[in-house]
Amino acid sequence: MASKKYSFFTGILCLFALGTFAQTTTGYDVLDSSLISKKNLPQHNEFKNNAYPFPAKPRDQWEIGVKVGSFAVSGDIPATIPTAGFGVHVRKALGYVFSVRAEYLYGMAKGLNWKSRTNGFSSSFSRYTAGTPIYDNYKTTLQDFSIEGIASLNNIKFHKDKSSVEVYLIGGLGAAFFSSKVNALNGNALYNFASVAGNSNANKKDTKKALKNLLDDSYETSGESNGNQQQKLFGLPFTPTASVGAGLAFKLSKRINLALEDRFSFTTTDLLDGQRYQNIPGVTGAKTLSGDKDAFNYLTVGLNINLGKHAIEPLWWVNPLDYAYNEINQPKHMKLPKPVLDDADGDGITDQFDQEPNTPANAPVDSHGVSRDTDGDGVPDYKDKELVTPTQCQPVNADGVGNCPPPACCNTLDSLIKSGWRPGGTCGIGDLPSVSFKGRTIALSNDAKAVLAGVAERMRTNAQCRVAVVGYGESNKAAQQLSWDRVNAVINYMVEKEGLSQDRFVFKYGQAEGAADTVDLKEATADDVPNSVPAPSPNLRRRK
Repeated sequence: MASKKYSFFTGILCLFALGTFAQTTTGYDVLDSSLISKKNLPQHNEFKNNAYPFPAKPRDQWEIGVKVGSFAVSGDIPATIPTAGFGVHVRKALGYVFSVRAEYLYGMAKGLNWKSRTNGFSSSFSRYTAGTPIYDNYKTTLQDFSIEGIASLNNIKFHKDKSSVEVYLIGGLGAAFFSSKVNALNGNALYNFASVAGNSNANKKDTKKALKNLLDDSYETSGESNGNQQQKLFGLPFTPTASVGAGLAFKLSKRINLALEDRFSFTTTDLLDGQRYQNIPGVTGAKTLSGDKDAFNYLTVGLNINLGKHAIEPLWWVNPLDYAYNEINQPKHMKLPKPVLDDADGDGITDQFDQEPNTPANAPVDSHGVSRDTDGDGVPDYKDKELVTPTQCQPVNADGVGNCPPPACCNTLDSLIKSGWRPGGTCGIGDLPSVSFKGRTIALSNDAKAVLAGVAERMRTNAQCRVAVVGYGESNKAAQQLSWDRVNAVINYMVEKEGLSQDRFVFKYGQAEGAADTVDLKEATADDVPNSVPAPSPNLRRRK
């Protein structure tokens, strides 16, 4: 029968092992302050500020568990089929390897000796006459309270991030209260064991079967108490215990796991089976004091649940090397030296992106490191003595100064128009298009860039013209900032991508009576001057 018991538990072990090896990760954010207890916050803050290399120990959950299984007494009388036991426990981690557990276990065990004795009777069989065969038996209930230390053997991993199975060892001390009963009487009459003992050809199996047919299930007589030598606490039979054991726990989720556990407990009493003496095999009726104290065993299957808010799962499930390896692989907190990128000409564009690696010192450049040429006359700005040369005055000399044609001899309408004059005082650039934006974005679409390329070409053709870039939206600070960002995006594009001078643009934002998703380009009036306007509410930027 014992082999069937172990086969049952082996089957349960295999069943859950197959379904639980691929479970959720055990990592956690070591920078999360909500997971750190108040006493560990100073270390946590030092770690976050890179003043201390080790992260603080996180707050972890408590484990509570319930278990059921078999309970058996190891004593002078052979145990029958192990009977039911159950227990509960509370467990808390002291570190990643060691934890402590308070446990309560209840069990009921039975035993029956298939060999008879004819003398040396315990007090339970004192009514029997010496020479009469009897068969020792017992039924014991036991409650055990213990404090145990548990060592986890496999949560520190060097070659994987986590484990879904915990292997652990158990050691503890406790106290057990027990009550032993003996089935010595059939009602008020003595059992007649002679018919069983008289069958000299009976083997163990036959003897047990005969005893089962003979005995009832009353267990009406108190077991051997050894007089006043039995230890008692609160008026109950009591014995100190020392336990050893081992277990396997299988993670079902971050909060639930299943455990298979075997725990063997030593005692200081020889009375768990209600009998102080044992039979010597092969010697009927021998009265021999047992040289060993009784012990008991629990083999259980348990369900454990982790409890606690603002805490990670118990530390025995966490690999303490997980953070270190992940930080080495993909640094998120590590203080890394700032990379130094070469910029040989000191123009602010690193060499690997600089398309003009030998720009003179202090010469303005574009985003590619190329010297700016605002008026497009072929002379870079740092050499150009006439920064904005009208198109009609080009080509220019080596200093960037143009050769403008002489004015017309007569103040005719035709000559005025050729010089750039238009009716109403305009510069002749004409009506300009608008640029549209979608949603709350400030990015220029490809269509917008095409529109601006056409405007840039017209501005180069009309070098004497200045353009006002007008954005709308005055209802609130966010609308004004969005208007500013869009105007700024248009001007920056015209300067950086189209090579026009910043001085040719007038910055207007937050205007009324216009579409908020549109930026208009208009010929600047005589009163408009090129300007640089600071952002009204830079802290409200949230767009790309």
